[in-house]
Amino acid sequence: MITLDTVESKFGTITVSKKKSTSTITYEQGGYCQSEADANGVSLAAYIHAIFGLIRQTKAHKILIIGCAGGTLATMLARAGCEVTLVDVEPHSFALARRHFALPDSVECRVADGKSFFYSDTDRYDAIVLDAFEGDHIPAHLRSLPFYYLVADRLAGSGVVLTNVHVKNDADRHPDRIAACLSKAFQDVRLLDSEGQECRNAIVMAGAVSRLALPAIITPPMAGHTEIKAELQTLKFRPPRALWQ
Repeated sequence: MITLDTVESKFGTITVSKKKSTSTITYEQGGYCQSEADANGVSLAAYIHAIFGLIRQTKAHKILIIGCAGGTLATMLARAGCEVTLVDVEPHSFALARRHFALPDSVECRVADGKSFFYSDTDRYDAIVLDAFEGDHIPAHLRSLPFYYLVADRLAGSGVVLTNVHVKNDADRHPDRIAACLSKAFQDVRLLDSEGQECRNAIVMAGAVSRLALPAIITPPMAGHTEIKAELQTLKFRPPRALWQ
C-alpha cells in the first residue's frame, strides 16, 4: 500500500492509501476503513452498490447523504444525473474525497452535524441516506426518534430513507432497534440483510419502500465486481423482528 494522504483530525487520524496491484483507494479514520473505491471513485463496498441500486429504482433526483468519508455513493449518484448534497461533521473529508476519490464538483458539501443540519436546512429530498459513524457505531443522536422525525419532515411525499447499519452477527439486534425507532416516524419500514454472515452491513429503509426489489450491481468498479455481485446475491428483505424475540 502507498500512503497518499495523512490528516490529523479531532475525530481521528485520516489515512488515504492506494494498493499498487489494483489501484484501489482506501479511506481510513481512527483505525476503521470507511471507504474503498477504484481509481474512478466507484465503490468496492457491496452495501454502497445496494443503496445505489435501491435509489435508482425510486427515480429519486434530489438526494441528501449524511456521512462522507470517500464520498463514493455521492460520486456514483452525481454521475447518474442526481442532485446530491453531502453532509459531514469532518471538514477534511470533502477535500480528500475530491482529491483522491473523484467526487464531482457538482456535489454540494456542507460541514455540519447530521441533526444540526436539519435545523438550518428547509429543503425536501427524494432520498435521504444515513451513513454516519463514530468508529464502528452510529452516534446516539443520529438514531433517536427526534432525529427521525426531522428526517421525515425533510423527506418528499414519495421519498425513501436508507440507513447503513453495521451488524456483528445474527444475534446483533442493532438493525431491529433502528427499524423499531424508524417505525414510529414512518409507516413502512423494511430491512435488507444477509443473515448468517458475520461483520456485515444491513440496510434499514423507510418511506415509500414497499415495492422496492432486491438491488443488483449497476455500476461495476474496475476491480472486485465479481465479489460485490456475489455479496449482493446474499441480501434478502426481512421484516423487523420484535425486540423481545
